[in-house]
Amino acid sequence: MSADRGQLGIVACNSGKVFADAMVEYLKEKYKKEHLEERFRYIKSTETHFANGEIKTSIDEPIRGMDVYVVQLMDDPLSPYSVNDNLMALATALNAAHNSDAASITAVIPQFPNARQERRKGRESVTASMVASFIEASGASRVLTIDIHAEAISGFFHVARLDNLHASRQLMNSMNKRNLISENTVVVAPDVGSAETARYYSRALETDMALIVKERDYSKASTVVDTKLVGSVDGRNVVIVDDMIATGGTLIAACQKLHEFGAKNIDVFCTFPFFNGEAVEKLDKAHADGFVRSVTGTNAVNRGEEFKKAHPWYHEVDVARFFAKVVYSINHMESISNILES
Repeated sequence: MSADRGQLGIVACNSGKVFADAMVEYLKEKYKKEHLEERFRYIKSTETHFANGEIKTSIDEPIRGMDVYVVQLMDDPLSPYSVNDNLMALATALNAAHNSDAASITAVIPQFPNARQERRKGRESVTASMVASFIEASGASRVLTIDIHAEAISGFFHVARLDNLHASRQLMNSMNKRNLISENTVVVAPDVGSAETARYYSRALETDMALIVKERDYSKASTVVDTKLVGSVDGRNVVIVDDMIATGGTLIAACQKLHEFGAKNIDVFCTFPFFNGEAVEKLDKAHADGFVRSVTGTNAVNRGEEFKKAHPWYHEVDVARFFAKVVYSINHMESISNILES
Protein backbone atom coordinates (compact mmCIF):
# COMPACT_ATOMS: atom_id res chain seq x y z
CA MET A 1 0.00 0.00 0.00
CA SER A 2 1.26 3.51 -0.80
CA ALA A 3 2.42 5.90 1.90
CA ASP A 4 -0.21 7.85 3.81
CA ARG A 5 -0.73 9.98 6.92
CA GLY A 6 -2.29 7.25 9.03
CA GLN A 7 -5.83 6.73 10.26
CA LEU A 8 -8.13 9.57 9.18
CA GLY A 9 -10.55 11.12 11.67
CA ILE A 10 -13.29 13.75 11.27
CA VAL A 11 -14.33 15.97 14.20
CA ALA A 12 -17.50 18.03 13.68
CA CYS A 13 -18.20 21.24 15.55
CA ASN A 14 -21.91 21.83 16.18
CA SER A 15 -22.38 24.29 13.29
CA GLY A 16 -20.20 22.16 11.01
CA LYS A 17 -22.03 18.89 11.60
CA VAL A 18 -24.31 18.90 8.53
CA PHE A 19 -21.34 19.70 6.28
CA ALA A 20 -19.20 17.09 8.05
CA ASP A 21 -21.95 14.47 7.68
CA ALA A 22 -21.90 14.98 3.90
CA MET A 23 -18.11 14.65 3.86
CA VAL A 24 -18.26 11.48 5.97
CA GLU A 25 -20.78 9.91 3.59
CA TYR A 26 -18.26 10.20 0.76
CA LEU A 27 -15.28 9.07 2.87
CA LYS A 28 -17.11 5.99 4.15
CA GLU A 29 -17.87 4.99 0.56
CA LYS A 30 -14.22 5.39 -0.44
CA TYR A 31 -12.77 3.43 2.46
CA LYS A 32 -15.41 0.71 2.15
CA LYS A 33 -14.49 0.17 -1.51
CA GLU A 34 -10.85 -0.19 -0.43
CA HIS A 35 -11.84 -2.59 2.41
CA LEU A 36 -10.15 -0.21 4.82
CA GLU A 37 -13.09 0.77 7.03
CA GLU A 38 -10.80 0.66 10.06
CA ARG A 39 -8.67 3.43 8.55
CA PHE A 40 -11.46 6.02 8.89
CA ARG A 41 -13.37 7.24 11.97
CA TYR A 42 -16.03 9.84 12.66
CA ILE A 43 -14.77 10.97 16.05
CA LYS A 44 -17.16 11.59 18.93
CA SER A 45 -16.84 15.00 20.54
CA THR A 46 -18.85 17.31 22.80
CA GLU A 47 -19.18 21.07 22.34
CA THR A 48 -20.35 22.78 25.52
CA HIS A 49 -21.76 26.31 25.66
CA PHE A 50 -21.85 27.65 29.21
CA ALA A 51 -24.43 30.08 30.57
CA ASN A 52 -21.92 32.94 30.57
CA GLY A 53 -21.09 32.38 26.88
CA GLU A 54 -17.85 30.48 27.35
CA ILE A 55 -17.26 27.46 25.09
CA LYS A 56 -15.23 24.30 25.32
CA THR A 57 -14.86 21.14 23.24
CA SER A 58 -13.87 17.70 24.46
CA ILE A 59 -12.74 14.76 22.33
CA ASP A 60 -14.62 11.72 23.61
CA GLU A 61 -12.40 8.92 22.29
CA PRO A 62 -8.66 8.29 21.74
CA ILE A 63 -7.16 9.93 18.64
CA ARG A 64 -3.43 9.65 19.38
CA GLY A 65 -1.42 9.50 16.17
CA MET A 66 -4.40 10.18 13.87
CA ASP A 67 -4.71 12.52 10.89
CA VAL A 68 -7.55 14.71 12.21
CA TYR A 69 -9.82 17.18 10.34
CA VAL A 70 -11.99 19.59 12.35
CA VAL A 71 -15.03 20.83 10.39
CA GLN A 72 -16.77 24.12 11.16
CA LEU A 73 -19.08 26.61 9.41
CA MET A 74 -18.68 30.04 10.96
CA ASP A 75 -21.85 31.75 9.73
CA ASP A 76 -24.65 29.26 10.37
CA PRO A 77 -28.18 30.59 9.69
CA LEU A 78 -29.74 27.56 11.43
CA SER A 79 -27.79 28.07 14.66
CA PRO A 80 -28.20 30.56 17.53
CA TYR A 81 -24.42 30.93 17.66
CA SER A 82 -22.57 33.94 16.28
CA VAL A 83 -19.51 33.86 14.01
CA ASN A 84 -17.38 34.65 17.06
CA ASP A 85 -19.00 31.78 19.01
CA ASN A 86 -18.24 29.37 16.18
CA LEU A 87 -14.68 30.63 15.83
CA MET A 88 -14.10 29.92 19.53
CA ALA A 89 -15.75 26.50 19.16
CA LEU A 90 -13.34 25.74 16.30
CA ALA A 91 -10.35 26.88 18.35
CA THR A 92 -11.32 24.72 21.33
CA ALA A 93 -11.84 21.70 19.05
CA LEU A 94 -8.44 22.21 17.42
CA ASN A 95 -6.79 22.57 20.82
CA ALA A 96 -8.60 19.51 22.16
CA ALA A 97 -7.25 17.50 19.22
CA HIS A 98 -3.76 18.89 19.91
CA ASN A 99 -4.02 17.97 23.60
CA SER A 100 -5.22 14.48 22.58
CA ASP A 101 -1.93 13.97 20.70
CA ALA A 102 -3.28 13.86 17.13
CA ALA A 103 -0.41 13.48 14.65
CA SER A 104 -1.72 16.20 12.32
CA ILE A 105 -4.64 18.61 12.61
CA THR A 106 -6.42 20.39 9.74
CA ALA A 107 -9.11 23.05 10.15
CA VAL A 108 -11.80 22.56 7.48
CA ILE A 109 -13.49 25.98 7.34
CA PRO A 110 -15.27 26.69 4.03
CA GLN A 111 -15.94 30.23 5.32
CA PHE A 112 -12.80 32.03 6.46
CA PRO A 113 -14.05 34.48 9.13
CA ASN A 114 -13.28 38.19 8.85
CA ALA A 115 -11.82 37.67 5.36
CA ARG A 116 -12.93 41.18 4.35
CA GLN A 117 -10.71 42.67 7.07
CA GLU A 118 -7.40 41.76 5.44
CA ARG A 119 -5.80 45.20 5.28
CA ARG A 120 -5.61 48.31 7.38
CA LYS A 121 -7.41 51.38 6.10
CA GLY A 122 -6.99 53.51 9.21
CA ARG A 123 -6.71 53.02 12.96
CA GLU A 124 -8.20 49.53 12.88
CA SER A 125 -7.31 45.90 13.32
CA VAL A 126 -6.33 43.55 10.51
CA THR A 127 -8.74 40.96 11.83
CA ALA A 128 -8.05 38.30 9.21
CA SER A 129 -4.44 38.22 10.39
CA MET A 130 -5.58 37.85 14.00
CA VAL A 131 -7.82 34.92 13.02
CA ALA A 132 -4.94 33.20 11.21
CA SER A 133 -2.72 33.52 14.29
CA PHE A 134 -5.54 32.25 16.54
CA ILE A 135 -6.09 29.16 14.38
CA GLU A 136 -2.36 28.41 14.33
CA ALA A 137 -2.00 28.92 18.08
CA SER A 138 -4.93 26.55 18.65
CA GLY A 139 -3.04 23.69 17.02
CA ALA A 140 -3.88 23.59 13.30
CA SER A 141 -1.06 22.69 10.93
CA ARG A 142 -3.23 23.12 7.84
CA VAL A 143 -6.38 25.04 6.85
CA LEU A 144 -8.80 24.15 4.06
CA THR A 145 -11.15 26.86 2.82
CA ILE A 146 -12.90 27.80 -0.43
CA ASP A 147 -13.02 30.98 -2.54
CA ILE A 148 -11.41 33.09 0.16
CA HIS A 149 -12.28 36.76 -0.24
CA ALA A 150 -8.65 37.90 -0.23
CA GLU A 151 -5.94 35.49 -1.35
CA ALA A 152 -3.33 37.60 0.48
CA ILE A 153 -4.60 35.99 3.71
CA SER A 154 -2.42 32.96 2.97
CA GLY A 155 0.53 35.18 3.88
CA PHE A 156 -0.83 35.61 7.42
CA PHE A 157 -0.01 31.98 8.22
CA HIS A 158 3.54 31.33 9.41
CA VAL A 159 3.27 27.74 10.68
CA ALA A 160 0.12 26.28 9.15
CA ARG A 161 -0.48 26.22 5.40
CA LEU A 162 -3.65 27.49 3.77
CA ASP A 163 -5.21 25.64 0.83
CA ASN A 164 -7.87 27.64 -1.01
CA LEU A 165 -10.31 25.55 -3.06
CA HIS A 166 -12.57 26.95 -5.79
CA ALA A 167 -16.26 26.25 -6.36
CA SER A 168 -16.12 27.17 -10.06
CA ARG A 169 -16.41 23.62 -11.42
CA GLN A 170 -19.42 22.81 -9.22
CA LEU A 171 -21.17 26.08 -10.09
CA MET A 172 -20.53 25.71 -13.82
CA ASN A 173 -21.84 22.13 -13.71
CA SER A 174 -25.05 23.51 -12.22
CA MET A 175 -25.32 26.13 -14.97
CA ASN A 176 -24.89 23.51 -17.68
CA LYS A 177 -27.31 21.00 -16.12
CA ARG A 178 -29.98 23.70 -16.00
CA ASN A 179 -29.23 24.74 -19.62
CA LEU A 180 -28.44 28.32 -18.63
CA ILE A 181 -25.47 28.66 -20.97
CA SER A 182 -25.94 29.33 -24.69
CA GLU A 183 -24.76 31.69 -27.41
CA ASN A 184 -27.22 34.21 -25.98
CA THR A 185 -25.66 34.21 -22.49
CA VAL A 186 -23.45 36.96 -21.05
CA VAL A 187 -21.42 36.61 -17.85
CA VAL A 188 -21.57 39.89 -15.95
CA ALA A 189 -19.31 41.23 -13.21
CA PRO A 190 -21.53 43.32 -10.87
CA ASP A 191 -18.54 45.51 -9.93
CA VAL A 192 -14.87 46.01 -10.78
CA GLY A 193 -13.78 43.81 -7.88
CA SER A 194 -15.43 40.74 -9.39
CA ALA A 195 -14.15 41.35 -12.95
CA GLU A 196 -11.40 38.74 -12.74
CA THR A 197 -13.86 36.08 -11.57
CA ALA A 198 -16.32 36.94 -14.36
CA ARG A 199 -13.51 36.83 -16.92
CA TYR A 200 -12.54 33.33 -15.78
CA TYR A 201 -16.14 32.07 -16.08
CA SER A 202 -16.71 33.69 -19.46
CA ARG A 203 -13.61 32.01 -20.87
CA ALA A 204 -14.43 28.62 -19.36
CA LEU A 205 -18.05 28.79 -20.55
CA GLU A 206 -17.12 30.40 -23.89
CA THR A 207 -19.54 33.30 -23.45
CA ASP A 208 -19.31 37.06 -23.78
CA MET A 209 -18.60 39.18 -20.72
CA ALA A 210 -19.85 42.54 -19.49
CA LEU A 211 -18.88 44.73 -16.54
CA ILE A 212 -20.84 47.19 -14.44
CA VAL A 213 -18.80 50.27 -13.54
CA LYS A 214 -19.94 52.71 -10.87
CA GLU A 215 -18.84 56.33 -10.79
CA ARG A 216 -18.70 57.49 -7.16
CA ASP A 217 -18.66 60.87 -5.46
CA TYR A 218 -15.90 60.28 -2.93
CA SER A 219 -16.68 63.58 -1.18
CA LYS A 220 -19.83 61.85 0.15
CA ALA A 221 -20.12 58.46 1.85
CA SER A 222 -21.48 55.58 -0.28
CA THR A 223 -22.67 57.88 -3.07
CA VAL A 224 -22.90 56.53 -6.63
CA VAL A 225 -23.19 59.27 -9.27
CA ASP A 226 -23.66 57.09 -12.34
CA THR A 227 -23.64 53.43 -13.40
CA LYS A 228 -22.25 52.38 -16.75
CA LEU A 229 -22.07 49.06 -18.56
CA VAL A 230 -18.99 47.91 -20.42
CA GLY A 231 -20.29 45.38 -22.93
CA SER A 232 -23.82 44.56 -24.07
CA VAL A 233 -26.68 42.63 -22.46
CA ASP A 234 -29.52 43.88 -24.66
CA GLY A 235 -31.93 41.02 -25.38
CA ARG A 236 -29.63 38.47 -23.76
CA ASN A 237 -29.67 36.20 -20.69
CA VAL A 238 -27.26 37.13 -17.92
CA VAL A 239 -25.28 35.07 -15.43
CA ILE A 240 -23.79 36.98 -12.49
CA VAL A 241 -21.02 35.26 -10.53
CA ASP A 242 -19.63 36.53 -7.22
CA ASP A 243 -18.00 35.05 -4.14
CA MET A 244 -20.74 36.07 -1.70
CA ILE A 245 -24.11 37.72 -1.24
CA ALA A 246 -24.25 39.65 2.03
CA THR A 247 -27.11 42.15 2.34
CA GLY A 248 -27.98 41.85 -1.37
CA GLY A 249 -28.35 45.59 -1.93
CA THR A 250 -25.51 45.97 -4.45
CA LEU A 251 -26.56 42.81 -6.30
CA ILE A 252 -30.21 43.81 -6.68
CA ALA A 253 -29.27 47.33 -7.79
CA ALA A 254 -27.01 45.76 -10.43
CA CYS A 255 -29.82 43.48 -11.63
CA GLN A 256 -32.20 46.43 -11.93
CA LYS A 257 -29.63 48.32 -13.99
CA LEU A 258 -29.05 45.31 -16.23
CA HIS A 259 -32.77 45.17 -17.00
CA GLU A 260 -32.63 48.86 -17.88
CA PHE A 261 -29.81 47.96 -20.29
CA GLY A 262 -32.11 45.36 -21.90
CA ALA A 263 -31.18 42.10 -20.13
CA LYS A 264 -33.76 39.31 -20.23
CA ASN A 265 -33.36 36.66 -17.52
CA ILE A 266 -30.78 37.07 -14.74
CA ASP A 267 -29.40 34.09 -12.81
CA VAL A 268 -27.02 34.71 -9.92
CA PHE A 269 -24.35 32.31 -8.65
CA CYS A 270 -22.25 32.64 -5.50
CA THR A 271 -20.19 30.46 -3.17
CA PHE A 272 -21.51 32.03 0.04
CA PRO A 273 -25.25 32.82 0.27
CA PHE A 274 -24.93 34.64 3.61
CA PHE A 275 -28.12 36.68 3.04
CA ASN A 276 -27.49 38.99 6.00
CA GLY A 277 -30.02 41.50 7.30
CA GLU A 278 -33.04 41.85 5.00
CA ALA A 279 -31.37 40.14 2.03
CA VAL A 280 -33.95 37.34 1.79
CA GLU A 281 -36.88 39.78 1.74
CA LYS A 282 -35.10 41.85 -0.91
CA LEU A 283 -34.46 38.78 -3.07
CA ASP A 284 -38.06 37.60 -2.65
CA LYS A 285 -39.24 40.96 -4.00
CA ALA A 286 -36.61 41.06 -6.77
CA HIS A 287 -37.75 37.62 -7.92
CA ALA A 288 -41.43 38.58 -7.77
CA ASP A 289 -40.69 41.79 -9.71
CA GLY A 290 -38.80 39.82 -12.38
CA PHE A 291 -35.36 41.31 -11.76
CA VAL A 292 -33.81 38.03 -10.55
CA ARG A 293 -34.85 34.66 -11.96
CA SER A 294 -32.75 32.52 -9.62
CA VAL A 295 -29.96 32.58 -7.04
CA THR A 296 -27.63 29.61 -6.61
CA GLY A 297 -25.34 29.18 -3.62
CA THR A 298 -23.30 26.33 -2.17
CA ASN A 299 -23.77 24.44 1.07
CA ALA A 300 -20.69 26.21 2.40
CA VAL A 301 -23.54 28.15 4.05
CA ASN A 302 -26.15 25.73 5.38
CA ARG A 303 -29.55 27.18 4.47
CA GLY A 304 -31.49 23.96 5.11
CA GLU A 305 -34.31 22.19 3.28
CA GLU A 306 -37.08 24.41 4.67
CA PHE A 307 -35.41 27.50 3.20
CA LYS A 308 -35.27 25.93 -0.26
CA LYS A 309 -38.94 24.99 -0.06
CA ALA A 310 -39.95 28.47 1.10
CA HIS A 311 -37.92 30.29 -1.57
CA PRO A 312 -38.21 28.51 -4.95
CA TRP A 313 -35.77 30.96 -6.53
CA TYR A 314 -32.95 29.45 -4.47
CA HIS A 315 -30.83 26.54 -5.72
CA GLU A 316 -28.01 24.80 -3.84
CA VAL A 317 -24.78 23.23 -5.06
CA ASP A 318 -22.88 20.72 -2.94
CA VAL A 319 -19.20 21.34 -2.19
CA ALA A 320 -18.92 19.05 0.85
CA ARG A 321 -17.96 16.05 -1.28
CA PHE A 322 -15.39 18.26 -3.00
CA PHE A 323 -13.81 18.95 0.39
CA ALA A 324 -13.98 15.24 1.20
CA LYS A 325 -12.07 14.40 -1.99
CA VAL A 326 -9.33 16.85 -0.99
CA VAL A 327 -9.18 15.42 2.54
CA TYR A 328 -8.92 11.90 1.11
CA SER A 329 -6.07 12.96 -1.19
CA ILE A 330 -4.21 14.71 1.63
CA ASN A 331 -4.57 11.67 3.88
CA HIS A 332 -3.22 9.43 1.08
CA MET A 333 -0.39 11.93 0.40
CA GLU A 334 -1.59 12.37 -3.19
CA SER A 335 -1.30 15.59 -5.19
CA ILE A 336 -4.20 18.02 -4.82
CA SER A 337 -2.90 20.57 -7.35
CA ASN A 338 -5.47 19.64 -10.01
CA ILE A 339 -8.29 19.88 -7.46
CA LEU A 340 -7.17 23.27 -6.15
CA GLU A 341 -6.80 24.72 -9.64
CA SER A 342 -10.18 23.50 -10.91
